Amino acid sequence: MYKKIAKKVWNNDTHLGVDLKTQLSSDRKMKTGKGYQGVLRRDSDPIIDDFLCRDAHFTFVETLPWSMKRNPKVFNGKYISATLQDDGNLRLNFKPLKIDGNFSVDRYCLGVYNEVFMALCGRVEK
Repeated sequence: MYKKIAKKVWNNDTHLGVDLKTQLSSDRKMKTGKGYQGVLRRDSDPIIDDFLCRDAHFTFVETLPWSMKRNPKVFNGKYISATLQDDGNLRLNFKPLKIDGNFSVDRYCLGVYNEVFMALCGRVEK
């Protein structure tokens, strides 16, 4: 009777006893009922021996929704934006130039310089 009920409740892909390590970005601990987007990786298989019994070990790494984009923006300023390419390079993108009565080439160049400096801070090895 017990085996018959157990087959109805648990599927073949259900792991009842596992060690799970989590690496979360949004919370310190997983919250009950909250769904997390990420990658689950199996680190080791279970070991069942005469003297040793260890459950399978898994690691869950949470990914943020913005990290799923192909080229995520790492900087967004008034004059430029910076995106991170798939190969790890930083790409600077100039925004459309708005020339009106208050436009000054000196102010524009200084603004672009400051934004490039801010975008590169922490991204370039010293």
